[in-house]
Amino acid sequence: MAFEQIQWFPGHMAKTRRMISENLKNVDLVIELLDARIPDSSRNPEILRLTDGKPRLVLLNKCLLSDPAQNKIWLSRLAEKEVFPILTDCVSGEGINKIEGAVKKLLAEKLERYQEKGMSGRRVRAMVLGIPNVGKSSLINRISGNKKAKVEDRPGVTRDKQWVTTSIGVDLLDMPGILWPKFEDQRVGENLALTGAIKDEILDTEGLAVLLCKKLRFLYPELFFTRYKLANEDLVLSDYELFLKIGKKRGFLVSGGEINTERTAAVLLDEFRAAKIGKITLDRVPKKQGGAPNAGTND
Repeated sequence: MAFEQIQWFPGHMAKTRRMISENLKNVDLVIELLDARIPDSSRNPEILRLTDGKPRLVLLNKCLLSDPAQNKIWLSRLAEKEVFPILTDCVSGEGINKIEGAVKKLLAEKLERYQEKGMSGRRVRAMVLGIPNVGKSSLINRISGNKKAKVEDRPGVTRDKQWVTTSIGVDLLDMPGILWPKFEDQRVGENLALTGAIKDEILDTEGLAVLLCKKLRFLYPELFFTRYKLANEDLVLSDYELFLKIGKKRGFLVSGGEINTERTAAVLLDEFRAAKIGKITLDRVPKKQGGAPNAGTND
């Protein structure tokens, strides 16, 4: 199953690129959210290009859904390039209390200049950026203590910029989620689709679920086989046959005893996204130093 042709770039995303450029001069730093399950695949090269030169705080969000061992590896890798990468989970509040201190360290010289000029009370302004459904609005609501930013568990909810005042001395500019016009690596598109950054409505969800079986049997075979009560003899089955067996074991049958593949796919994707299969990271940092990050398996 391949997803070379997946491209989801609605008109409002092109508008967001313009808004980023227009508003960048009005902020002191950029807070970029990555999905901890796919730290490389969720890093939008457009954001890097558009905000080049601006101080950056990187949050590995949804860290309670991702593999703790991989979290440490990715945190170390990002620390080589970013000043302050932080593991966060906006649902539980994990890591949120580290943001204020990180912002102050990141902008220490600028804040010192403000103090020298008698502007110690000046509020810091940050632009919050990331792909759709990565948790930007949830982050803002956590920091502000209010439900000021609209939150739904589907991509493309925030459609316009909105300023939010917080209790940590930072005003946040919430921007709509933005993807990029073309995924050069098909695995990036696959991982974005699997984690819900691309609308399921435009995807072949059954094919996507088969792809998930392929990735999980390679990266997390024990978690995968345990969750769906698969046996050692099932190792010889194809990815599609495994998918069908899961549907059969769950009793997802229609008239005539056929497998309800649509329901099977929906359950597989939902359980992966909710970490019911286990805490999983699809992107891996290569063991060989200097290599490019691996966005899951493509074998």
